[in-house]
Amino acid sequence: MSDENQPPVDETPISPSRPYPERKNSLEKHLTNRPSPDELRQKNILPNSTAAPALQAQQKELEKHMRADSLNEKIAHRPSPEELRQKNILPDSHAAPGLQAQQKELEKHMRADSLNEKIAHRPSPEELIKEGVLREDPRSPEEKYEEAIEEEYAKREGGA
Repeated sequence: MSDENQPPVDETPISPSRPYPERKNSLEKHLTNRPSPDELRQKNILPNSTAAPALQAQQKELEKHMRADSLNEKIAHRPSPEELRQKNILPDSHAAPGLQAQQKELEKHMRADSLNEKIAHRPSPEELIKEGVLREDPRSPEEKYEEAIEEEYAKREGGA
């Protein structure tokens, strides 16, 4: 009686069936090519632990706390910024970090200008000989040149 009032049931599959035979065996193919547990451990997919699975979460938590304690110990013993400035590790500057590179470049140019100024105003060798600061060298310029060349060769060969 009630069968006549209900609509017929559609029994067609939801996804169309594929006529490809490789689809049937795809799971088997994937299982034969799956990586070994050692490979999975190397890629950090499986835990690299010999502890029981029930204890692995606690082991991870303990390792995390040990790393945190180690870092806190290292931070507690790190040198102060003043010590780092004394060792020339940190720049001795009160400028903003964005300006420190420009400040360093400016100081470099100022040193170069100062040295150029001093070189420009230095006395000539003749003046220094007159003042008795330098003695006159009895060697000729050619002899001085030859000696300088010999010294340079000796330095390069590892002698003198």
